[in-house]
Amino acid sequence: MHEMYFGASTEIRRRAKELRKMLTPAEKVLWEELKNRQLNQLKFRRQHPISRFIADFYCHECQLIIEVDGAVHSSAEQEERDGGRTFELEELGLKVIRFTNKEVFSDLDNVLQKIVSACRNE
Repeated sequence: MHEMYFGASTEIRRRAKELRKMLTPAEKVLWEELKNRQLNQLKFRRQHPISRFIADFYCHECQLIIEVDGAVHSSAEQEERDGGRTFELEELGLKVIRFTNKEVFSDLDNVLQKIVSACRNE
């Protein structure tokens, strides 16, 4: 099970545990659909530590990270930071998909469909 964390430090793991108690409204909506293997019997973890990052959601069997981005992610500076983070995570052999809060709230079925497709490598 250790490889699931890709060497995440004790501090990153502690912070992830704290963040699990403070999901954003969009993360809460998505978590209600992902928890308890409700989506295609896939096991998702929320606020999961990976290397020096904390993924919003992670499915180990698919090697898939799901990020739910609020408005702050639309700034050029944050987009660049997110791109670097995605690059580093992909270098670990992981796949990263991103959704906006708006997508989660207004088009949840499509979001779930894209997650299933990403797990199937479609």
